Amino acid sequence: ADYLDNGNNKMAIQQADKLLKKHKDLHCAKVLKAIGLQRTGKQDEAYALAQEVAALEPTDDNSLQALTILYREMHRPELVTKLYEAAVKKVPNSEEYHSHLFMAYARVGEYKKMQQAGMALYKIVPKNPYYFWSVMSLIMQSISAQDENLSKTMFLPLAERMVEKMVKEDKIEAEAEVELYYMILERLEKYKEALDVVRGKLGEKLTSELQSRENKCMAMYKKLCRWPECNALSRRLLLKNSDDWQFYITYFDSVFQLIDESWTPPPEGEHSLEGEVHYSIEQAVKFIEERITEESKSSRPLRGPYLAKLELIRRLRHRGCNDEHKLGDPEELMFQYFKKFGDKPCCFTDLRVFVDLLPSSQYSKFISQLLEVIPLSATAESDIPLPGDIKALQQHLCVVQLSRLLGIYHAMDKKEKLSVVRELMFRYRHGLDFGKACLKTELQFSDYYCLLAVHLLLDLWLEGEEMAVWQCLTLLEEGLSHSPSNAQFKLLLIRIYCRLGAFEPVAELYSSLDAKHIQHDTIGYLLTRYAEALGHYAAASQSCNFALRFFHSNQKDTSEYIIQAYKYGAFEKIPEFIAFRNRLNSSLHFAQVRMERMLLDLLLEANISTSLEESIKSMSLSPEEDDIPWKDLRDNRDLTVLFNWDPKDRDISEEHRKLSLEEETMWLRIRSLTLRLVSGLPTLSHTIQPKNSEKTAENGVSSKIDTIRSLLQQLEAAVDSGKKFLEQKIQYPVLGPPPTRMAGFFSNGSCQCQTSLFYLVSDIYELDTNGLEDSAEIQERIGNSFKSLIERLTDLFNKCKGDLIEVTDGTLKTHPNLLENLVFFVETISIALWVSSYCDSVLRPFKSNLQKKKKKKKESSVAMPPVFTHFLDYVNELQTLTSNVIDHIKGLEIILTALKLEELSLKDTLHLQEEEKFTKTVQGKVQSSYHHSVQEIGELLKKRLDTIKKLKI
Repeated sequence: ADYLDNGNNKMAIQQADKLLKKHKDLHCAKVLKAIGLQRTGKQDEAYALAQEVAALEPTDDNSLQALTILYREMHRPELVTKLYEAAVKKVPNSEEYHSHLFMAYARVGEYKKMQQAGMALYKIVPKNPYYFWSVMSLIMQSISAQDENLSKTMFLPLAERMVEKMVKEDKIEAEAEVELYYMILERLEKYKEALDVVRGKLGEKLTSELQSRENKCMAMYKKLCRWPECNALSRRLLLKNSDDWQFYITYFDSVFQLIDESWTPPPEGEHSLEGEVHYSIEQAVKFIEERITEESKSSRPLRGPYLAKLELIRRLRHRGCNDEHKLGDPEELMFQYFKKFGDKPCCFTDLRVFVDLLPSSQYSKFISQLLEVIPLSATAESDIPLPGDIKALQQHLCVVQLSRLLGIYHAMDKKEKLSVVRELMFRYRHGLDFGKACLKTELQFSDYYCLLAVHLLLDLWLEGEEMAVWQCLTLLEEGLSHSPSNAQFKLLLIRIYCRLGAFEPVAELYSSLDAKHIQHDTIGYLLTRYAEALGHYAAASQSCNFALRFFHSNQKDTSEYIIQAYKYGAFEKIPEFIAFRNRLNSSLHFAQVRMERMLLDLLLEANISTSLEESIKSMSLSPEEDDIPWKDLRDNRDLTVLFNWDPKDRDISEEHRKLSLEEETMWLRIRSLTLRLVSGLPTLSHTIQPKNSEKTAENGVSSKIDTIRSLLQQLEAAVDSGKKFLEQKIQYPVLGPPPTRMAGFFSNGSCQCQTSLFYLVSDIYELDTNGLEDSAEIQERIGNSFKSLIERLTDLFNKCKGDLIEVTDGTLKTHPNLLENLVFFVETISIALWVSSYCDSVLRPFKSNLQKKKKKKKESSVAMPPVFTHFLDYVNELQTLTSNVIDHIKGLEIILTALKLEELSLKDTLHLQEEEKFTKTVQGKVQSSYHHSVQEIGELLKKRLDTIKKLKI
């Protein structure tokens, strides 16, 4: 066992063998040996050994534990249940084995069996937790039941009765048990009863979370629309803590509900179960004013009351009653708020919500008013007034962010924007003085200046100013050198490098972000969208693997979380874990990465290191199977991970999200159908005799061709909807979702090439079933297809020509679309080769039959059918074309190596000495990345060319 723990598996196997020589029947040694075998990749041997032991139904702890470990490593949790079922039969009174059995069922989600196992445990050892494990398993059955009705009429009422029994017998001990009771009542929509539980004696047990009891009461009051109680309770809670924002929201919601219902308090007695109720605007105004007065006496400043005042103004305006109650002028209130909290980083995000209360004509005046109260002073070296301490710097930053948000910078012309960029960078560099003592992991105080400068430059780039994008990268690299853990700098660099078609620096940046757990799903798209598209095949494989490892391990991990939740009675977390698992299983990103990973594997391996058939088999792909949950696909991407300070009309909208999801799904459909069509090629392999057509192949090959034809129709339909979608010419914000590769796929002609290749498959199949005689028309059709394919492929190659980096008047312009086109070309050529080797497998037997005939008849005049010549011409042209592309790529490599970017004198007023070195770095990174792409694409094409040379029938 020690050897296994240290990862020395071979030694462990040897030691186990020694032991087994002496003691043949040492079960545990056998299992430890099996674990060693499993870890050295000998799965089958390990499984056979394990089954030997399992068949003996062991009951010793060591063997059971060891087998459990082994089965888990084999990803066969269902075998653990069998193991403990047998153990429990032999040792029926073991609490330990029963609880292991329960947990084994939990791992595989056998809720009904869990319910029974829980009760069996409770019978042996009447401990409360076991009883409630059983109750929780009923709730799980209700959650997983497809039939809503069944869960409302059977599972939940049964669970409710089981808890009620314990309540009547006064056996409820723990908070978790009360939580569970509340959960059942809530799911049964018995809100009144749930409220009584929380308010009653049982509710006293709800102590682990702050205000757990009050929050649950509030939730039920809302469900029951008991606005007087909502109001009174939130009012009471605000008196205790006037900084708790959620209660302000409930307070306002309830006040306006009561006003709309013209509610009045009863003539005598309490207003409500929770005490006094406010039911008019006057009371609300007075209440908020009192909170502010209270705040001024408190020892630490509270933001809640001041923001609540702005929130109330906003709601009153929304209702069209802005004059009755003079709560004050929003502009003045925001100004006072800034004076009080402007040096806190949260000041901007607090005010951001309320800027629409300002009339746009007041924007500039408002900003000047704020600037006037910041202590800035001009120095001898500069005419720009600078802050003397961190507080003043924070205040000034807040104003700059507000200026961007109010659109003041957007309205400037190019010259003004450039001068703001200069000022912001000057302030950024000056601010670095305050952060000299910062650790490597801390951010510099002035980082936002740099980010805002970059945003202004991005505006200029979108307006066609090519130089600006290089400037962006330069400033970000400089920022990163001072603040190496600033995620915003890294994310922005990733986006901009990708837009320029340079993937190499991105992989490193992404891994330094150290994405954790769920982030592989929420921000992984930044990486996986571009890796393969820009020709970095090795990096693409790696980034797909990262993502997939997370998704696969999540399956295992979630069951562990669920088991811990049972052990510690955190019942309300269990449905959350299940929902989390479902959310990840139906993740759009997961489906995309799976799909692209398989296409990439075929591209890099099929017919190079293994045959297409073997590759497809190893991925267990079949054309009939579609394992993507189309109806449930969830877009878990975080599209707002990049900070921005844009006004609403320029920011990413709900509409953008919807369109982006639609586009991603369409592209996924096209990719998935392509993969399934390719995986259908080996199934058509040559098994039928000519002429002996459809009958013998009833369930064999002929149904396979039907599958392929139906997939082809689906592909046509998917392509059509893709084209319609693109006609809308959608422009996402520059920091919004990146567009898919669909537009390039259509415009460069890859799409037409690939579709016509699959039509060709159908024709060749027909030739195969009809034979060579009487098939002149099919042969003609095939000949024409070959011709037009070569034309289309040549056309696609023409769209790959041109320089990747163009230097004009000291300005660099990149053409990443040429790279993307090259990558599509390689993919399309690969599909052409797979289809051609299918042709080859059909034509070869025909040819050898003809040659036999020739020998028999001893005639030389047996005519060769035209299809052979068509095919040979086609293969020759394919070879020539591929060689030409390889030469073109060599040419690109030579140009990229010779390009001396550092000699570019960047004629731009913005240039400073300290930026020089970063500019060189940036240009070097782009150049090296292109070089790398071109090399990888070239290598892959050479391997493909070798395959073409083998295609001579």
